[in-house]
Amino acid sequence: MIILSISFLITAILYSSVGFGGGSTYLALLLIWDVPYYIFPVIALLCNIIVVTGSSINYVRAGNHNLKLLIPFLIGSIPLSFLGGSLIIAKELFELLLFLVLSIAGFLLLIKNKSYENKDIKIQKPNKFISFLIGSILGLVSGMVGIGGGIFLSPILFLLRADKPQNIVTNASLFILINSISGILGQLTKENILNEVLYYWPLFLAVLIGGLFGNYLNLKIFS
Repeated sequence: MIILSISFLITAILYSSVGFGGGSTYLALLLIWDVPYYIFPVIALLCNIIVVTGSSINYVRAGNHNLKLLIPFLIGSIPLSFLGGSLIIAKELFELLLFLVLSIAGFLLLIKNKSYENKDIKIQKPNKFISFLIGSILGLVSGMVGIGGGIFLSPILFLLRADKPQNIVTNASLFILINSISGILGQLTKENILNEVLYYWPLFLAVLIGGLFGNYLNLKIFS
């Protein structure tokens, strides 16, 4: 548990320093440590909530948000994240979904959008129905697997050139927070799952400390 907690601490520092929760990496670590698969999502979603709450508040207070852009994604994601969280999934299917999610997330983060190297970028508002559809898909997957969805939403918004980088990061943080809350409510409809999760309380303490430190780096150190 000590090594796993340290790994969660480092993950929280790195992800919170750029506005993410770290759900995808928490899932990968839990898989390596052979934790029971059915509590993966609850642990990852709780860690997401702990890490991004502070950064979301700070980003919003700084005015770096665009609710008109975010709301159509949330309208689609919130109910489906709850639905996805409430589903009971066989281990083989869960592992397949987790493999696909981590692979796609890694691929998206490797994409470099050269348009943002130009300071005179032209912002293009995405179609609301497309936003709703993307939000719905991300919400369902998030609730089922245990990610917040921001690791997908952020690269998508960058590729669409939907807003300024600061606003995209804030919207991704808010999406992670709200999606994680909805997903975990769905997960908690399953019997006795909370009792097993409480055994892993050191992980939650680790991400709380890591999130606070990463948030400090984001606000005070990094550009």
